[in-house]
Amino acid sequence: MSKVAVVGAGTMGNGIAHVFAQHGWDVVLVDTSQEALDRALKTIATNIEKLVKKGVGSRESGAGTLARIKPSASFDAVTGAEILVEAATENPQIKFEIFSALSRLLTPESILASNTSSISITEIATHTDRPANVIGMHFMNPVPVMKLVEVIRGRETSNETVKKTVAIVEALGKTPVEVNDAPGFVSNRVLMPMINEAIFCIDEGVATPEAVDQVMKLGMNHPLGPLALADLIGLDVCLAIMKVLQDGLDKHKYRPAPLLERMVAAGKLGRKSGVGFYAYRD
Repeated sequence: MSKVAVVGAGTMGNGIAHVFAQHGWDVVLVDTSQEALDRALKTIATNIEKLVKKGVGSRESGAGTLARIKPSASFDAVTGAEILVEAATENPQIKFEIFSALSRLLTPESILASNTSSISITEIATHTDRPANVIGMHFMNPVPVMKLVEVIRGRETSNETVKKTVAIVEALGKTPVEVNDAPGFVSNRVLMPMINEAIFCIDEGVATPEAVDQVMKLGMNHPLGPLALADLIGLDVCLAIMKVLQDGLDKHKYRPAPLLERMVAAGKLGRKSGVGFYAYRD
């Protein structure tokens, strides 16, 4: 294995760093916020302990995983990475700036991957000096548990980049599924309208959040109801993805539910803020 740079120490970034380190990679976890880096390492340590209690790995292997993760508040730390995985907030301008700045620090062979859940890989690639090396690696949350990685080919992504990325995903014990670049890709183009429709049901008084989630869990065999899932993803992220679908596909069909917009404006973002459709103590 080699060195991976994970940019963004939030929920997805710390999970991606965890999985790479677990499989023997040297990981540099980069974030401009030292507080976010400290929180990420604490979260990874907690998740390792949970896995050990479930019989997945030992404390010794867990300690080795943690030791392979080096936090840094400097972009220069990505130098020498075989692959960069960007997991910053779902904001196009922030992602464009990251790729523009960091592509210059990597070798011509390095893969530049984005964990974006909806933003165009083709457009991200235009902000680098090597669009053939740019690809989407869309991990699912929680990263250490979920098997799927959506591998998204941009218009300029080379076959060699796709081949290398698929091999890396398989080496991480995940299942790669190749898709082409389009708003929301496959996962969120299908998932987000369902979540949005569930929110319309609440806004229109059709049912309570608990009732909507029970219907989908018991009737459609979903492990988590759409509203609990929205809280897990983050309602701000859900809104951002709906706006990408709306702008890229159809203004009316993908119109965000007004309740979703009101909740985000009020700072009720789900688990990350302590309250969304449900309340959370931790």
